[in-house]
Amino acid sequence: MHMADALLSPAVGATFWAGTIGTIGYASKKLKDHPDDRKIPLMGVLGAFIFASQMINFTIPGTGSSGHLGGGMILAVLLGPHAAFLVMSSVLTVQALFFADGGLLALGCNIWNLGIYPCFVAYPLIYKPLAGDGRSARRTLVASLASGIVGLQLGAFSVVLQTLLSGKTALPFTTFLLMMLPLHLAIGIVEGFITAGVINYVRAARPEILDSSSFATPLAAGVSLRNVLIGFLVLAAVTGGALSWFASAYPDALEESVRRITGKVELPPQDHGIPAALKDAQKKTAILPGYGFKPPANEPKAKKEAPTWPAVDVGTSLSGLIGGVLVLGFALGIGWLIRALRGRSSGKGA
Repeated sequence: MHMADALLSPAVGATFWAGTIGTIGYASKKLKDHPDDRKIPLMGVLGAFIFASQMINFTIPGTGSSGHLGGGMILAVLLGPHAAFLVMSSVLTVQALFFADGGLLALGCNIWNLGIYPCFVAYPLIYKPLAGDGRSARRTLVASLASGIVGLQLGAFSVVLQTLLSGKTALPFTTFLLMMLPLHLAIGIVEGFITAGVINYVRAARPEILDSSSFATPLAAGVSLRNVLIGFLVLAAVTGGALSWFASAYPDALEESVRRITGKVELPPQDHGIPAALKDAQKKTAILPGYGFKPPANEPKAKKEAPTWPAVDVGTSLSGLIGGVLVLGFALGIGWLIRALRGRSSGKGA
């Protein structure tokens, strides 16, 4: 569901950038006011795991399209909604800046669509009431499925609404909506099962993490997170470094929806103004665009060949590993910065 800049007008992109920045500020303040510093390492490793997981698109049978894990519900359940939103923001920022996955103009929209709805809507309003105390595997599965589906449906609807507000007449609202929602329903079901599996793993390994996802019960000092942290780091490395080779070659659900309406997986990019400037900037920051090596500047364009599967590629593996490390650093940096600001405020108060 990573939007490209071509789907948005500068006004809509800027509006959602403002909303996203405001929410980042709100989430940071909540974490500053309710410290749980022992969760900071978990923010980092979960961010790396979600980054790697998003590299693996799975085929949606019978549609010619694919989808990938969003991860917002996993983060919200294990970290609480505020820390989860900051980690998701880190994942999507690294993807856009260093891998050209999603546009820079669209980054505010992408964080909004993949972060706001699972963290601040689906988690508190659907997951928590259905999951109860989180001790029942069956209730966890039902809650994960329901919240995963609702979160992705709201995100898909938001994409369609953002293109409407941007005046993209090539994508008629009703037609685009009827393409997006069914495809993302299928993705939501898969996401629900994956979410339940991850939550049940954490419950078996360290149930205190689930109990501490609210501000009321911070993680106790005597609870060791070592095994869980190592487990997610290993999963992130294996997923990004090797399992990413097995990603589906089909276009994702958003691209396929656009293709069915316009005949192309992307609308033509704007070659002037703010979108063009941001595209040029992204070309400079993207070290591994499209999760692969940049072709030499003077090399003629190679003839497109049919993709192989699995797509064993050093560039993909390197992207998964480097991206995981970058997200780990971003998320840890956010946590440490909030802790430092809290310490400075406490010092002034004293």
